[in-house]
Amino acid sequence: MIILFIGDVVGMPGCNCARKLLPAFKKLKNVDFCIVNGENSAPGNGILPQSADHLFASGADLITTGNHALRRQEIYSVLDGNLPIIRPVNFHREAPGRGWDVVEKRGMRLAVINLMGSLWMDYAENPFDAVDRTLKEIQSEGIRHVLVDFHAEATAEKRAMGFYLDGRVSAVIGTHTHVQTADEQILPNATAYMTDAGMTGVINSVLGVHIKNSTDRIRTGLPIRFEQCEGTCRMDGVLIETDNKTGKAVHIERVSITE
Repeated sequence: MIILFIGDVVGMPGCNCARKLLPAFKKLKNVDFCIVNGENSAPGNGILPQSADHLFASGADLITTGNHALRRQEIYSVLDGNLPIIRPVNFHREAPGRGWDVVEKRGMRLAVINLMGSLWMDYAENPFDAVDRTLKEIQSEGIRHVLVDFHAEATAEKRAMGFYLDGRVSAVIGTHTHVQTADEQILPNATAYMTDAGMTGVINSVLGVHIKNSTDRIRTGLPIRFEQCEGTCRMDGVLIETDNKTGKAVHIERVSITE
């Protein structure tokens, strides 16, 4: 199985970049499933029905999110519907939506878990306990291929989660920091791991945000409104190959394409 995971798509420039680059790349690499993190795909942040539709039309089979998943109330009914869009599984049980889902194609099934870290993030259930519980549900359905989008701030927490799940899932891919890391590897028990898949958005920006807005906010501490950034974009992500019978990872490589 060939799985393509695309890092956080930021705003309309990121959505347009995905639309431009994703279809041809999927065809080139014979991708079976494409998972896209879309939690910042709406203007400003969060995800809207329109930005989700844009990502699906660009080739996403399933959309994951993160700490901004519930910023826009317009998405709540969509999260509660049948579309393959998920929010962190360790959100409070009263949150709209679900934390994992299964995509199926040509007799192949891939379970995707959206998980949020606990260090320097909004309050959520302990991610280690939450993923243990979720894996029991998935295993009861006999699914061998499992990908975890671990949306977290701390590198150490992401590394810890990777080793914690090594041999139990096909891949643990980090999101949230928007900076692609160079540590892709197959862990000792055949789980593909990468600390952060990176970002799909404007290259000359601060994590996809207008440089002056972001700099002024960090420098002054004032609540400055972020503006949509324009310019040349790059699509970051990771390509994973798994054994069809076992779900174990056999190959991982970084993806970074400038439009």
